[in-house]
Formats: sequence, structure tokens, C-alpha cells
Amino acid sequence: MVNKRLAVAGLCAAAAVLAGCGSESGADVAAPSSAPPTTTTTTAAPTTTTEAPVPTTEAPLPTTTEPAPAPTPQTTYAALDGAYYFSSPDGQFQCGIVTLSSRTEAGCQGTTDPVPPRPEDCMISWGNGIRVTNEGAASFMCAGGAVYTSGGEAIDPPLGVGQTIAADGYTCTSSADGISCTNDETGHGFRIAPDSNEVY
Repeated sequence: MVNKRLAVAGLCAAAAVLAGCGSESGADVAAPSSAPPTTTTTTAAPTTTTEAPVPTTEAPLPTTTEPAPAPTPQTTYAALDGAYYFSSPDGQFQCGIVTLSSRTEAGCQGTTDPVPPRPEDCMISWGNGIRVTNEGAASFMCAGGAVYTSGGEAIDPPLGVGQTIAADGYTCTSSADGISCTNDETGHGFRIAPDSNEVY
């Protein structure tokens, strides 16, 4: 009988403990709130773009430079191995009065137009200049290279318009319409320019 009472008392104690536990667990559950939910709005700060100022470069003031003075045309030419060399004012023709063992001649080399047909006996460059010798009329040249040049690094000095060089029986004159060279004794000669020429 005592055991029964102890058993019942134990059950009651257990029930009391369980009931107490139930009330503690209910206290942990939060009651629903009647306050409206909080909404957080994040507003980004406006983006500000700052452009770097474009550098202004002022154009440099034009500098005034004086043109180089034109070289003074030479009218006296020292003989070089028995020859006198000069060029046309525009530098397009190289000319000379040359004394060789068999003849003396005056000539100018450069591109001219018109040029007569190539003769059959000319196997090298044709029509690149005109020469006059101490025999007969002037004629176009058949030559493989420069004949009327001193061979220096620079072109030979120009014979200015209106100037003349006379040597070894020939007279060469520079004019607005080209270079003319004549054999003083025979009267034969030529005139040469880029777009015209004549032989006589």
C-alpha cells in the first residue's frame, strides 16, 4: 500500500514537472506583433561625373625665317683638266666646254623633248643631251653616263640667265628659254630646254 502511494506521488511529481516545462516552453514563443513590418529603403547617392578640362594648346606663333639668299651665279669658271663645267639655272641640265685629244666640244645633258628617233648605231642611252663639236652641226647624244660634269658631290655652279661663258672657241649663254652653245668658228650650235630644243 505504501508502494502504491509512492508510485502515485512519483507520477504526480512527474506530471507537475512536465506541466512546469510546458509553461516555460510557451514563454519562449514570441507573441505575434501587431506593429506593421519595418521597410528599409536604401537610396543611392547620385553619381556626379566631373570631366577633366580639355587642355587648350594654343598654336605657336609662326616664326618668320628669312629665306636663304640664292647663290650668286658664277661667270668665271676655272678649267678642270681642260674643261669648263656649269649647270642650267634650274639645275636640270649639266653642261660643259670640253677639250679632248681629237676635238673640242660644248654640250648639255638632261631630259628634253622632243627627241628624234634612235639611230641604229646607238646601243646605249639616246637623246639625253645635245652637243656641238668643231665639225658639222650639233646633234643629239648617244652616251652611257654623265659627260658634262666635274664629278663633284654637288651639281656644278649655275650659269645665271643673261650670263655667258666663252672658252676654247665656244660660247654658251643662259636665257629664259634654255641654254645655247655655239661653235664660234662654224656658227653651228644648239639650244636646249626641258620642253623644247633646236640644233643648227
